[in-house]
Amino acid sequence: MTTVLLTGFEPFGSDAVNPSGDAVRLVASWWPGTGSGVRLVSEVLPVTFAGSARRLNELIDEHDPDVVIATGLAGGRSRVSVERVGVNLMDARIPDNDGEQPVDLPSLPGAPAAVFASLPVKTIVRDIAAAGIPVGLSLTAGSFVCNHVLVHVAEWAHRSGRRAGFIHVPWATGQAPNGEPELPLEQLARAFEIAIRTTLATERDIDAVGGTLH
Repeated sequence: MTTVLLTGFEPFGSDAVNPSGDAVRLVASWWPGTGSGVRLVSEVLPVTFAGSARRLNELIDEHDPDVVIATGLAGGRSRVSVERVGVNLMDARIPDNDGEQPVDLPSLPGAPAAVFASLPVKTIVRDIAAAGIPVGLSLTAGSFVCNHVLVHVAEWAHRSGRRAGFIHVPWATGQAPNGEPELPLEQLARAFEIAIRTTLATERDIDAVGGTLH
């Protein structure tokens, strides 16, 4: 049995919702039973540096997943962003939900300065785009809790020989507080589902350009 861990985040600060958590719950409601050969474990993480890493480690220890796909909100982005790299840095412009605001500290002391997702990120982008969902490859997950989680799961994957990565999403339709771009929640959930299925079906990522000039 192949086990996939899919995580989103709880609402942050004064926000009433977080589309990453909503979309993760929706994927879980769609997912077939264990007869499919793939067990999906879903979880909504706290938007805290300490709590998110601690809960991730608990879930990994409990479920021993083959793949971890973490997701979060990037309010202001207009498309699904499949992250390629995490920077081993906590530099919080604002406090997390615990009121903690680490500045210029490593997410994982002793780990490399940067870590790469081990998902087939370019193939995932291709397949999500083929479904008509706006998507792109991203080279920055920021320096807040989302990036912190990416660093933790990417380093876990490197040590264990498993695969892991992170996907950012815009606000879901009707959620953006200040007129930011939105996408239907069903598209966000569908993007996560495609990412899972593409990862399980792909041993080697496609050879395609994914870089940017700035």
